[in-house]
Amino acid sequence: MEHKRSKFLTPVLFLFSLLLLAIIFLSYTGIKPSFKVDETESKITLPSGFRIEVFAENLGGSAVSIPGPNPGPRMMLFIDKTLFVSVPSQGKVITLPDENKDGKADEVITVIDSLNNPHGIAFYADWLYVAEENEVVRFKLGENLQARKETLEVIVPDLPTGGHFTRTIKIFNNSLYISVGSGCNVCYEEEERRAAITKCDLEGKGCRVFAKGLRNAVGFIFYKDRIWATDNGRDWLGDDAPPDEINIVEEDNNYGWPICYGNNIHDTDFDKSIYIRNPCMEPFEKPSFIDLQAHSAPLGLAFYEGTNFPSEYMGNLFVAFHGSWNSGVPTGYKIVRINTETKEIKDFAIGWLSNNNILGRPVDIVISEEGEMFVSDDNAGKIYRIYYSK
Repeated sequence: MEHKRSKFLTPVLFLFSLLLLAIIFLSYTGIKPSFKVDETESKITLPSGFRIEVFAENLGGSAVSIPGPNPGPRMMLFIDKTLFVSVPSQGKVITLPDENKDGKADEVITVIDSLNNPHGIAFYADWLYVAEENEVVRFKLGENLQARKETLEVIVPDLPTGGHFTRTIKIFNNSLYISVGSGCNVCYEEEERRAAITKCDLEGKGCRVFAKGLRNAVGFIFYKDRIWATDNGRDWLGDDAPPDEINIVEEDNNYGWPICYGNNIHDTDFDKSIYIRNPCMEPFEKPSFIDLQAHSAPLGLAFYEGTNFPSEYMGNLFVAFHGSWNSGVPTGYKIVRINTETKEIKDFAIGWLSNNNILGRPVDIVISEEGEMFVSDDNAGKIYRIYYSK
């Protein structure tokens, strides 16, 4: 099957759209997009002993921040200690080798380009899987870390498009899991794979909905044989509702959207039907595991099991908050850590929002074999390296 380049907006239309979104953004908040993102890392505050450095930069960031994904790097993956990153706005997957181990990327290598909003990436048995907006492809890598184009094949050809366009994938126990967000803010979907996680075999066959009611689970991971997923709640219910969520996703369960949110709360603003009992209390309707501040936009997440951080961080869940766009009081723009036993949430890295200036927007978190944390920022166009130095 021929793999065609996606059609992008003309430069003039793109700039007009960017300006319009910026105006809308500013009309709802007092946030001022920053035009100086070159020293973002100097503004980030971390716990004592931790340091943050730029691992890679100039990866397609933006001087202004608009709702949803920004132009820079998004999801990340280590393959044989080399970092691979998706850049949806450029239609690329790139890799950032650090051969001399100085904590800085040596160069930017384009693994593959001409893709349609590539987002999620996964690696298994010599195949690199990439989730585009409309399909999942896979290919093998050459010795130069670039795609061997003759191995490229489409394995899931017909993903629904429009609406939330990010597609995140993971591979676990010889199965491929695909998260597709909703096509709207709040609505009843006709396409069952929207607002759901779908499970397929590694050839893209036998696909079926694994779990539903997940409005936009941009980030999900497997940890101790369980799926842990972030979920972004709907808009226009005020600054504090509905909560964003962390869910433990189990097969055949429903996590509520569009009629329920949080701890089995019925969204009567959307669902006007009259019920004898709370419809969110049905057997397969599952409450959120942890509620997060509304509109924080939690995306990537990672459990820490490395050896670089102090022992108190072992087993903690780290979550990247991309940041609000329609909240009267700005929220997010940081990384938090969560004790999943006590459900206590603490700030870990803050400062991407400074004096109402947006300096960046964290997206994904991965932990290297050395136990260092890598964070992508699609607004500043950077990858950060966070480590503990005694």
